[in-house]
Amino acid sequence: MAKETKTKVPQNKKHYSAEHIVAAFFKYLLLVISAVAAILPMVVVLFGAFKTTAEFSSTSPLTLPQNWLNFENFKTAFVKGNMVLGFFNTVIVVGISVFLTIVFGTMTAYVIDRFKFKFSRIVNTAFLIASLIPSITMQMSVFQIISKMGLFNHRAALIILFAGTDIISIYIFVQFLQNISTSLDESAIIDGASYFTIYTRILLPLMKPAIVTVLIIKGIGFYNEFYTAFLYNPNPKLAVVSTALFKFKGPFGAQWEIICAGVIITIIPALIIFLLLQKQIYSGLTNGAVKG
Repeated sequence: MAKETKTKVPQNKKHYSAEHIVAAFFKYLLLVISAVAAILPMVVVLFGAFKTTAEFSSTSPLTLPQNWLNFENFKTAFVKGNMVLGFFNTVIVVGISVFLTIVFGTMTAYVIDRFKFKFSRIVNTAFLIASLIPSITMQMSVFQIISKMGLFNHRAALIILFAGTDIISIYIFVQFLQNISTSLDESAIIDGASYFTIYTRILLPLMKPAIVTVLIIKGIGFYNEFYTAFLYNPNPKLAVVSTALFKFKGPFGAQWEIICAGVIITIIPALIIFLLLQKQIYSGLTNGAVKG
């Protein structure tokens, strides 16, 4: 019998040019730098939370704490910082603000996208101009309006400001509605449905991906907001988590180790929510993003 000759299958070898290698090197270098820039501040805060006052002032920020079981800073931040009240106020403000943002945003987007009236183009342009104006330039007039309404040092001030000045969410909903066929509206109208029924029974369920996106973006934004909460609610009883720790900073210095411990405490709820809802978060960001 003739010997069977084994033929070697040639393997395709990729040849990378020098330009490709250099580009890949700088790409991964930029990714590493970005990762370090994002992680390094959190590492410094984590190390500082377990240090004593003397240790914090005498060691470098990246020096490991001597005792990882030192939870006194966390206890002081939680008790003296009144974090329980801060979380309570935050849940009320963020919950109501996000709910109103979704309701007003979807309704406004429904009117802008589905109803064509005489001044619709002017209204769309006005919303676009409003989104381009820096909010800091209107703080003086907004502060006077809030004061005249008697809402200074009241939770309602934050709720109105968070829910009533949201242009980005409206555009997210508008862009999402443009991908929903108007034939659904026309069929429902033929069957005798009202505009409110079309909004609540047909369009709103189809807008769940966009709603999830707004819920994530605005929920995180409201939770992290410091300037507005500090400006309009200076009363310690109305402090939210972003302002509850400000009492540890005085004119002659700050207790940074306690502030670091408080920062870790405020991160824990957001981290738990992310771990539990990461599938919905990723799905909402991909499916509910602005579509072209």
